[in-house]
Parts: sequence; structure tokens; C-alpha cells
Amino acid sequence: MSTPPAWSQFQSAQTGIPSLGLTLDTSRMGCPPETLRALAPRFEQAFADMGRLEAGAIANPDENRMVGHYWLRTPELAPQPPLTHEITESVAAIHAFGAGIHAWRITTPSGKPFTGVLSIGIGGSALGPMFVADALGHPTTDKLRIDFVDNTDPEGIARVLAGLGDRLGQTLCIVTSKSGGTPETRNGMLVVAAAYRQAGLDFARHAVAITMPGSKLDQSAVAEGWLARFPMFDWVGGRTSVLS
Repeated sequence: MSTPPAWSQFQSAQTGIPSLGLTLDTSRMGCPPETLRALAPRFEQAFADMGRLEAGAIANPDENRMVGHYWLRTPELAPQPPLTHEITESVAAIHAFGAGIHAWRITTPSGKPFTGVLSIGIGGSALGPMFVADALGHPTTDKLRIDFVDNTDPEGIARVLAGLGDRLGQTLCIVTSKSGGTPETRNGMLVVAAAYRQAGLDFARHAVAITMPGSKLDQSAVAEGWLARFPMFDWVGGRTSVLS
């Protein structure tokens, strides 16, 4: 009995990566074997380019930057030990801070627990957290409620602040800007900071900065004594940072 062509094609075209629990069946893509053979040099070039990228090659010549968001998931892949250490230390600090907020070890100046988060950002710095909150969050089991200021519309910011109401005093404010100088994010932060002051609250003791070390935002957070600062690295693109 002859082997059916479809079964033979499936056997030859199926690719599995056990370490990832991933199996890919390309047998139904309608791509003739001769086409795949013709593309082989391009595949090999792509894998070689990716290898250089992961090893720290400059991928953005205009800005002389590496691209290494995947190092955040696997720090040992970073091309230099100081980068591995920096990533590991940063991730550990983020986990420790989050655990401290959840366990009420890190509280408001009045000693009350934080019950909500107000995220200020624009573009990827807002849409990324929104996506994660929507995809992974749950209205009844989340430890903190999250709200967003993602543009400079005065009415929109006013509605968000009005919705917080008396909860403002127990709201942690996270300001995210890779460059630390994005005008829209800064304007939103200034309006929100003014609302905290108007309510008799110390904005700095409710505020967390996520930005590149040494940026304007980072400098402000240091000078004003913000609650915490966490880094965004030069070699992580803003559009890829949220899931890395």
C-alpha cells in the first residue's frame, strides 16, 4: 500500500520545539518543496543576522543602539556580564516592590495600603499596560484597581480624577516615559500632581517613575524623593518593552 501524499508531506513539514511546547505544521501552507529549498539561503541569513543581534550587534545604526528586549526574559543571553547583572537586579527590585505593595509593607504616608494604580503615559507606555491589564486582569480578584491617563485632554483627565475621588489618597501613580521628556506624559503628570497637592497629599510619596536612568523624569524623581524608580533600558524599544 502506498503512503498518501498528504501524510508524507505532513511528516516532512511538521516542526516541533519541545522546549517551548510548540509544534508547527507547514504542510497545509501550499508552499512547494522547491520554493522552500530556494528560500533556504535567506533563512540561513536571517538566523545568522538574529545571532548577531542577540550577541549585541548594533541594530539601530542611526542611534548606535543594540536591540535586546529578549535579554530581559533571559538575562544570561545578554552579551556582557554587567548587562546581565543590571537586568537581574532590576527585575528583582520590581518583584520586591510589587510584593511590598500587595503585602502592605509599602504604604501611603498615612500608613494606609495602596488600593489602586493610576498609570500615566502615552503611546506604547499607555497602550502596553492597558493591554496587559485587560488581558490578565480580573475585576474581582485583582489586588489593585488600575486607571489610566493616556492623553492630554483636560476633560478626560478630569473625568479620571473625578472617578478616583476619595480613593486618590490610596492610589499609586506610575509615570512611564522611556525618554523621560515626552511632553504629553509630563503634562499629564503635572496635572495629576496638582490634584494630589490640592487634596493635601504628597504626590512624591505616591509616585513611581519608569524611565531611562538619568532622564529628566528620573532626575525629577530623585530630586523630589519619589517612592520608587525603575529603569527602561536604551536597548529596549518602547514598542517591545511591555511584553519583554
